[in-house]
Amino acid sequence: QVQLVESGGGLVQAGGSLRLSCTASGRTFSGYTMGWFRQVPGKEREFVATISGSGSWTSYADSVKGRFTISRDNAKNTVYLELNRLKPDDAALYYCAVGNTGRVVVRPTEYDYWGQGTQVTVSS
Repeated sequence: QVQLVESGGGLVQAGGSLRLSCTASGRTFSGYTMGWFRQVPGKEREFVATISGSGSWTSYADSVKGRFTISRDNAKNTVYLELNRLKPDDAALYYCAVGNTGRVVVRPTEYDYWGQGTQVTVSS
């Protein structure tokens, strides 16, 4: 059974930092793109960042570019998202996901497996 478990969320002051982790189990995902999305109540799930299967390519939403960094450790089946210079608008439930391809993709429909999410709260 495939399972993705996120961790690292929490409450942080604006300007602060967090590091999210997502570990996959049940199969190896090296070679498949992994991504992070976020969602706030009443809004659609929003793309945040993605990294290709090899780890060589990344893509970011404009709203987080320069502040967030995605990385992966295929040996650990884990993807990370480092969040820096956090803003109140970054507060959301953050999900990791595994794509159905090795290329960087940004649409939720291109991801097959999802975690349960980890909450990020940013105080102003």
